[in-house]
Amino acid sequence: MASLQCSSHFLGTNPKKHNPSSIFRSYSRTSFTKLSYHVSHQRFLLCSLSMNGCEADHKASLGTVQTRTLSTVMSPADATERLITAVSDIKFQPPPFSSGIVRLQVPIEEQIGAIDWLHAQNELLPRSFFSRRSDTGRQDLLQDFATENGNGSSDRNPLSVAGIGSAVFFRDLDPFSHDDWRSIRRFLSSKSPLIRAYGGLRFDPHGKIAVEWEHFGSFYFTVPQVEFDEFGGSSMLAATVAWDDELSWTLEKAIEALQETMLQVSSGIVKLRRESLGVSVLSKNHVPSQVAYYPAVNNALEIIKAKNSPLSKVVLARSSRIITGTDIDPIAWLARLQCEGQDAYQFCLQPPGAPAFIGNTPERLFHRKHLGVCSEALAATRPRGDSRAHDMEIERDLLTSPKDDLEFSIVRENIREKLKSICDRVVVKPHKSVRKLARIQHLYSQLAGQLRREDDEFDILTALHPTPAVCGCPVEEARLLIKQIESFDRGMYAGPVGFFGGGESEFSVGIRSALVEKGLGALIYAGTGIVSGSNPSLEWKELELKISQFTKSLEHESALQTIN
Repeated sequence: MASLQCSSHFLGTNPKKHNPSSIFRSYSRTSFTKLSYHVSHQRFLLCSLSMNGCEADHKASLGTVQTRTLSTVMSPADATERLITAVSDIKFQPPPFSSGIVRLQVPIEEQIGAIDWLHAQNELLPRSFFSRRSDTGRQDLLQDFATENGNGSSDRNPLSVAGIGSAVFFRDLDPFSHDDWRSIRRFLSSKSPLIRAYGGLRFDPHGKIAVEWEHFGSFYFTVPQVEFDEFGGSSMLAATVAWDDELSWTLEKAIEALQETMLQVSSGIVKLRRESLGVSVLSKNHVPSQVAYYPAVNNALEIIKAKNSPLSKVVLARSSRIITGTDIDPIAWLARLQCEGQDAYQFCLQPPGAPAFIGNTPERLFHRKHLGVCSEALAATRPRGDSRAHDMEIERDLLTSPKDDLEFSIVRENIREKLKSICDRVVVKPHKSVRKLARIQHLYSQLAGQLRREDDEFDILTALHPTPAVCGCPVEEARLLIKQIESFDRGMYAGPVGFFGGGESEFSVGIRSALVEKGLGALIYAGTGIVSGSNPSLEWKELELKISQFTKSLEHESALQTIN
């Protein structure tokens, strides 16, 4: 296993049971506390003082997995004080286990935006954010399959979750394996449903990792040290401590690291303005360029149309580098995207010292609740109309287009077959419909089934990713062609992004996404499905349409600055 222990040397290979605090041995506890408390630019190094759960024995049960709920308070400041006291109590009355994870949570009467809380925190700490999609108005097929008498708690599901720090992380250069999944599952329990590992996987786990994606490894998941959960009508602040003596990460060390992070928690939360980012786009560069993209599409079409070719679809992506006059605040940008993304997932993943991977994706990979699992087919794209009549005209064109029906049918039937391999029965409903988003509309269908056992969760992930919607069909042939044609690293773009939980897990597909790098602007990603009948010019226009939710916000602000 190629270990990734901390940002300062994670590309090296560390032995099993590596002591993650060894790089700080030259500091006494007092001097380290002064250093970490007063020198804010070195705060991110505290994340090195955590453990990589992938290095543990995944077969060994954790000593304890528990959640302790404290009394409800009025404000985040009160919740922070209560958690600081509760963490100190654990230090003086430690659980009698050599390994474990304990979540302390304090309900807050007021509903506060998780993204607003995250924006108020130290940006040098690793950050995570996941906001669930609103499915209002759509039938939830999962309800028909989810086990009613599961062992999970009746805790409500958060609307959005924001986290800082890392109680335990999971990261490696090697592709995500069943053993890695079991390493994560060690720290989860249906009796503690809000202990979750948030993260994602690369689109191509076997591809060479580009420098901008190095900190993410082949996969990256984290259980935040401090977490803010937003519910409908209320909120919750939580602190999590995790330890494993086998990894030389004792409860004492874990508590000290958590206390350091708690000292930085800000309760001065201001609701983010959704109107202005205050940046202007200086330049935009596409890879591939439009000149190179047309031949690539024609090349793919020749292969698809070739006699006896198994390939029926391939998704070709584009990376667009934008340079801005000032640094882009990834959390503010995500909040801006939220305005038009109620029907989409929002996410942010930022390991220590890394760029921020953010997204506003409409596409679900899967949602598992006990034995029930659902996925969806989402393919073919059209813009929204400028009037209701025009919008309906575009919808009819989308529904009756042979080319779009072919592209969509490939995706839907592929997902149906994959679910059949792990489920007793599969339902598809509706067979084909139109899903309307703020700027675009797609063909859409929902699929659901009942797993044979909950341990099939790893099989769900490996069976469904990558879907034909982001790769092609057959998958392996499409993946090979993508590797030949594309000259950039997709990283986690089009990969699974979401969370693993004890009784419930949910993953989106990391499309409509961007990698925000301090001092370097951002890389915005988009792709289009190439099938027989595709037109290079129209596919390029579709790429522009798909990234418009990112570029329009920035370009619009540039125009406003000029007017003022």
